[in-house]
Amino acid sequence: MGLLGMVIALALLMWLAYRGWSVLLVAPLAALIAAAFSGGPLLANWTQTFMGGAARFVAQWFPLFLLGGLFGKLMGDSGSISAIAQYLTNKLGTKRTILAVVIASAVVTYGGVSVFVAFFVLVPMAQEMFRAANIPRRLLPATVGLGAFTFTMSVMPGTPSVNNAIPMPYFGTTTFAAPGLSIIASVIIFVFGMWWLGRRQAAARKAGEGYVGEAESAPVISEMVREQAAAAGDFDPAELPHGKRAESGPRFALAVLPLVIVIVTNFLMSLVVLPRRDFSFLSEDQWGGTTIGAVSGIWSVIVALAAANLSVILINFRRLPSPRESLDAGANSAALPMLMIASLVGFGAVVASLPAFAMVRDAVFSVQGGPLVSLTLAMNVLAGLTGTASGGMAIVLNAFGSDFLRLAAEHRINPELMHRITTMSAGTLDALPHNGTVLLLLQISGLTHRESYLDMVMTVIVSCIIALVAVLILGSALGSF
Repeated sequence: MGLLGMVIALALLMWLAYRGWSVLLVAPLAALIAAAFSGGPLLANWTQTFMGGAARFVAQWFPLFLLGGLFGKLMGDSGSISAIAQYLTNKLGTKRTILAVVIASAVVTYGGVSVFVAFFVLVPMAQEMFRAANIPRRLLPATVGLGAFTFTMSVMPGTPSVNNAIPMPYFGTTTFAAPGLSIIASVIIFVFGMWWLGRRQAAARKAGEGYVGEAESAPVISEMVREQAAAAGDFDPAELPHGKRAESGPRFALAVLPLVIVIVTNFLMSLVVLPRRDFSFLSEDQWGGTTIGAVSGIWSVIVALAAANLSVILINFRRLPSPRESLDAGANSAALPMLMIASLVGFGAVVASLPAFAMVRDAVFSVQGGPLVSLTLAMNVLAGLTGTASGGMAIVLNAFGSDFLRLAAEHRINPELMHRITTMSAGTLDALPHNGTVLLLLQISGLTHRESYLDMVMTVIVSCIIALVAVLILGSALGSF
């Protein structure tokens, strides 16, 4: 009965979330159903287990969500994202429209800007470029998606995204984990995605198909899509219209400077500054009895984003119409996504505490191929079922993180390889049709799944699976590098 309750609870969570119900409501309901089937005390499961798991997630990740929300909003309102995109697209020209859109999307998101903020700037600009180049509009979501939420979210070393940060405290790693494998995987995703888009563009040109429809401003986002997007990302789309935007953006060099500051500061903090300091005091109960290895990655990203936020404000102080309104909107944008993912973690905590969960644990670790294969399957399944890479990742690591770290030590697997396999595995099947990021991008683009989803499957799912297989083979044969 306990296992049946877990299956029913997860199915209900998936179905209601897909229907647009808030995860804040659905997650505790599903957790209580799972607990009821196991005969556990409902109130204790809710207030002690569910809320305990959710609270730990909030306590650990609130600074990153907050600073990330502020950075995305400031970059958007200052006109920096538009300046970067316009510069890159002008340099590459309409003859290389697809390449220009992919690179522009990749640059801003690799530097730490939320994909949701980027969408509202990049999609209208891409529509104009696609129309000028007479490229079918249905290819636009796959093009933006390739640059915005594949290798820059889960693969590239140093990206400050939540997806790349979540494994750090479990494996004692940084965002630069397995840099060589990360770069190889990124190249595979980029090359395959560009090959597919080029093939589709050539087929459309041969068939006489061009751009149909007028480029339009981003539509108003429905409440249902907002709920689904917030659960899958790190920025509440409802905050995008709030605040006041600059009439003109800075020069390209100044616009891109905060993105450079994020990556450089993160690198220096992760690999130079923190490793040379004495943090033995962290072992005291006053500081949670932890180690610098467990927090250095998080601290590095926090310092990097804080420095980048300050740089955006200083560079654009006279340009921002209302810095306070932008800061308020950025701060508010972090609350809903963080609480939604925390609720998923709370659901996972309840499920992991049930007696029947031992059967799930045994099934995960009995998979042939060792811990890397078990980790890959667990991440893909949970990310696909929940429709969110970060949520699926948090659930799996909260339940199995210590076990995977122990198995890595037993099998002499570098934790950095475990980190990279984790992020890449969670970033594949999370982009199924019910994923909030997919839904938001399609709605902003004014397109449907029927028109554009096949191409998205190839650029944001198949490309990532190919890269994941390559990393599994290389990592198993050569280790982490």
